[in-house]
Amino acid sequence: MMNQIKTVLLLGVLSGIVLVIGKLLGGNIGLTIALVFAIIMNFSAYFFSHKIVLFMYKAKEAPKSKYPHLHELVEEIAEEAKIPKPKVYIVPSESPNAFATGPGYKNSIIAVTEGIIGLLSKEELKGVLAHEIAHVKNRDMLISTIAATMAAVIAYIANIAQFAAIFGGRDEEEGGNIIGFLLMAILAPIAAMLIQLAISRSREYIADETGAKLIKNSKPLASALLKLESGGKNHPLKMGSTSTNHMWVVHPFRGQGGVFLNLFMTHPPISSRVERLNKMKF
Repeated sequence: MMNQIKTVLLLGVLSGIVLVIGKLLGGNIGLTIALVFAIIMNFSAYFFSHKIVLFMYKAKEAPKSKYPHLHELVEEIAEEAKIPKPKVYIVPSESPNAFATGPGYKNSIIAVTEGIIGLLSKEELKGVLAHEIAHVKNRDMLISTIAATMAAVIAYIANIAQFAAIFGGRDEEEGGNIIGFLLMAILAPIAAMLIQLAISRSREYIADETGAKLIKNSKPLASALLKLESGGKNHPLKMGSTSTNHMWVVHPFRGQGGVFLNLFMTHPPISSRVERLNKMKF
């Protein structure tokens, strides 16, 4: 519940930053433009980004005849989650990982790499699939899309503010705003990025918990996360973009970092996730 509340509050802060920047930059007109721009970008990203991601990772729909066990597990968990069965895709990579995408329940997709199928036991794979279906059930694609888009909007508007501060009016009144505009242009995108990442980490904890409850067992996912962390270091993902890090069940391009570095990561530390999962009671 605390992570749910945290997500709502952080999204509210992101929205507030967008509107404040718009207001400072252009008054009521700037405020309106910022709001409309944010809505358009959110709409576009939400409904079309999944197609780009599937293309980016060369994902192909998994034939049921070739992957019957995978389809059976997805169907079983989806039924428990009371959502339509997501489509199942395979990513041609030895890096063990998985992600969920799609604009809604009826268009959701679960994608797994070839590497994860060979690495995990059936129960561990079930735990990972439950985590991804939890993302679908919790509408995390929508939440992460909004957060990412709002952060992008803030960065874009902040750049406009920086331009306005440097090349704007020359009179004394406008000159007094230059420092404020420059500080906003520098600090606002950093704040937005940190908030976006905090939202991503909160949603991972929630998906871990929800997924474990769907299969009434938290141990398989905890065990799987440790294997995926190790497997990812030995076989890092060699395609795609870091902009999609938040989608994967574990970070696809790096190992663990220190406390400061973790502030800039899309995922909580594996050790923290495993500890929480191992403490769950059923």
